[in-house]
Amino acid sequence: MVGVSIVDRLGAARLVPVVRTPDRVTAERACDWLAEAGCTALEITFSVPDAASVIAALRRRAPDLLIGAGTVLRPEQAKAAHDAGAEFLVAPCGVPGVREAVRSLSIPFLPGAATPTEVFAAHEQGAPLVKVFPAATLGGPGYLKTLRSVFPGIALMPTGGIDTGDIAGYLEAGATCVGIGGSIAPVERLERNDKSHVIETARAMLDQCGR
Repeated sequence: MVGVSIVDRLGAARLVPVVRTPDRVTAERACDWLAEAGCTALEITFSVPDAASVIAALRRRAPDLLIGAGTVLRPEQAKAAHDAGAEFLVAPCGVPGVREAVRSLSIPFLPGAATPTEVFAAHEQGAPLVKVFPAATLGGPGYLKTLRSVFPGIALMPTGGIDTGDIAGYLEAGATCVGIGGSIAPVERLERNDKSHVIETARAMLDQCGR
């Protein structure tokens, strides 16, 4: 989307489901069901086998979806995600090699951080948005609110251990958007082909986002 920053687009999406499954079939199933539920942004992690192909296939099926790649820990993964059509890259930590690679790829890199020092360093190194990870373990919405009080100009995406009832609290604490993992599309539900559960859960989470 020309002229709109990744922060604005993620802020509009508010909820970013993180797809992390043991195989490609369940990953594609999760993506399709979450998009059908109304999610407008998705992150497919590189822990999914053949993640770049999952991203490319999803890009063809859902050209308007904001698609990111997660757990990007190596420069070659960054390039594969970019070539597949990912529009942003996410990592659980700062990764110098990836940070350098994305400069030539012209794709936003959103590294993870846990401490105020790490958050500030990621921002100073050019991250348009910082992933606060693992958010629930670090202290939940209260911790995020504290970070926002000292870094009001840094966009934050809490991720990790966040459940259905937590989303509104993180947004009220100042999150630009919230990353949500296994609780939105549990692998066992995907493997049982339980589409109704995944869609109902996703819609309940979107409701918390005011969408």
